Amino acid sequence: MKNSFCLLIGLLWWMPGATSLSAQVIYIAPDGNDRQPGTERAPMATLQAAVDHAAGAYPEKAVEIRVKAGNYYLEQPLMLSTAHNRSEKAPLVIKGAPGSTPVLYGGQQLPPFEEVSETLWKVEIPEVRRFGWKFEQLYVNGKRAVRARTPGPRTFFRPRYVTETIIRKDSTRQNDYAVQKIGIPPESADWLKGLSARELSGIRVNFYHNWDNTIKPIVSFSEADTALYISGGAMKPWNPIRKQSQFYFENLEKALDQPGEWYLDPSGTLYYYPLPDETLRQTVALAPVLDQFVVIKGDESTGRRVSHIRFENLSFQVAGYQFPSAGTEPQQAAASIEAVMQLDFADHISFVACEIAHTGGNAIWFRRACSNGEVRQCYLHDLGAGGVKIGETTLRPDPDEITHHIVVDNNIMRSGGHVFPCAVAMIIFHGHDNQVTHNDIGDFRYSAVSVGWVWGYSHSPSKRNLIAYNHLHHIGWGELSDMGGVYTLGASEGTVVKNNVIHHIYSYDYGGWGLYTDEGSTGVVMENNLVYACKNSGFHQHYGKDNLIRNNIFASNIKAQLQATRVEPHRSFSFTNNIVYYNTGNLLLSNWHKINLESDFNCYYDARGAEVLFAGETLRDWQQNGKDRHSLIADPGFADPAAFDFRFKSDQVIQKINFKPFDPSEAGVYGSPDWKTKARPDPELEKQFDAVVQQLESAAHP
Repeated sequence: MKNSFCLLIGLLWWMPGATSLSAQVIYIAPDGNDRQPGTERAPMATLQAAVDHAAGAYPEKAVEIRVKAGNYYLEQPLMLSTAHNRSEKAPLVIKGAPGSTPVLYGGQQLPPFEEVSETLWKVEIPEVRRFGWKFEQLYVNGKRAVRARTPGPRTFFRPRYVTETIIRKDSTRQNDYAVQKIGIPPESADWLKGLSARELSGIRVNFYHNWDNTIKPIVSFSEADTALYISGGAMKPWNPIRKQSQFYFENLEKALDQPGEWYLDPSGTLYYYPLPDETLRQTVALAPVLDQFVVIKGDESTGRRVSHIRFENLSFQVAGYQFPSAGTEPQQAAASIEAVMQLDFADHISFVACEIAHTGGNAIWFRRACSNGEVRQCYLHDLGAGGVKIGETTLRPDPDEITHHIVVDNNIMRSGGHVFPCAVAMIIFHGHDNQVTHNDIGDFRYSAVSVGWVWGYSHSPSKRNLIAYNHLHHIGWGELSDMGGVYTLGASEGTVVKNNVIHHIYSYDYGGWGLYTDEGSTGVVMENNLVYACKNSGFHQHYGKDNLIRNNIFASNIKAQLQATRVEPHRSFSFTNNIVYYNTGNLLLSNWHKINLESDFNCYYDARGAEVLFAGETLRDWQQNGKDRHSLIADPGFADPAAFDFRFKSDQVIQKINFKPFDPSEAGVYGSPDWKTKARPDPELEKQFDAVVQQLESAAHP
């Protein structure tokens, strides 16, 4: 009986909407006052005052901070330290009042626009002129506006050539200083002609090169050479800016020529090109004041954590990111970019049924020495970078400082990478025993899920991570390369990637894989995944060891279905009980036929009626070489593969390869009909994605 009661109390604590039976309630309201006691009739005004009051007055008692309906404009991030630490018996819940979702803004509403012309509005912002207030993102009527750029969204210029001069060389290469000269095409040079040095320095050039983006101000422009100059760190030899790279100009006043674009003049005048359906009277613009909403940080010197705090039913909106004056150097996955919810030395911190939207950086980062955290049923959208980050890029010698046991379940992560396109929607750096389940992730420019942060076969703490039942779709948009639906790195024993539905992954150049075991991936199990409509192939292993790829469906991928690159003496992976169905491209790509692999009990089928060939060999020849001895070539009997319906009309064929059917509809979010509806891809976005794919494929194969 005692155990049952304890279980009930535990469920009440973790269930959304639940409150501890004996919790002390502190109220805050938009019209509250922090000098008031925080009762319902005399509420406080800010979260910071409320949590400070809870820490001082009720350190041993469960506390609920109830946020009344309305809008709150934050003047500073909520800061939580060990002074706010709670316990399992006396947790802190910060939640929106029942029946409403309060909105906490990290931005300031601008004065009303006034009309300059039918296609141009303006607003005067005295703080810009008087106090030097700068912001680099703007949100109009709940949407991210586009900082004036050329060419327009999803279009780019390409360099004619790139040269580099090393000015200062460092033995570690980390502190090299260099100047790059970028030859640019005439159509891009025309935008820079006649501009003053001040105007040029205000322009930002965003280069996309493979998996990175480099963002720099223009140091100088030479009309005679049709070239611009940037400076900073030396280019990385493994991924420099090249002729094949792409770039665009941003924050260029005369590029303010498309609906939804804006430009802030240093004098304090903000210009905006309204969308067709916008009117002066009904338009509200917000500019970010804060970069973060919540910072939770324990004591690094003692290792003491901040613990047992839950955020529930709250909406956090409008935060920014300001680029350093020298710009930003390339970094895979935008690894160092912070989050609006940032945690270090924190245990049992959870975000439940919250919204995070319109950010300059990432949404949530369980960074250093975090454990037992949760993100459940949150809506993370319109993000400057990614959704959720787990762990650090620094490999700590103390294993207690490796982040672990974080659960990211039943969330929608939608539309990201708007400031840092190379950010990953959901990434685990150094971290173990984490679970990423039942999430819907779509409309990002780089990989959807990434696990591990060690290249090669050296020690990695990233073990036993679970990536399961996620719906990962419409990723890439043909802007970056070397990317995938699920991307893994390093020794990952015990990591399982299963029952995910992955589709419409499209890269700029190479890449665009569904499942991607990259450098040194070891001990990863990938099973029961449905992967279709990816650019290069459904599965690709760059190099790794003893991975198990079994009981998956790879179908209708564009260039090829299966790919492997580096040939190594050990067994690279096992490929068994899979179905490979295709109607475009080839079956195999790169060195699949040379890899040391175990391959058997698979079903292959080319729906075009062509003979299935294994790098030019027939199945009989392939089998004589020891591969796929019990595999077959047969139509697996999908219900309607042209419509991406991969249910089986009959199990006659799949029984022969011991394939175990799974239900793809179980992937993605669960819960109420409204929550499931919110997770459905926007049909207009799907059309736009298909149009991008068609355009780039037509250009590649005229």
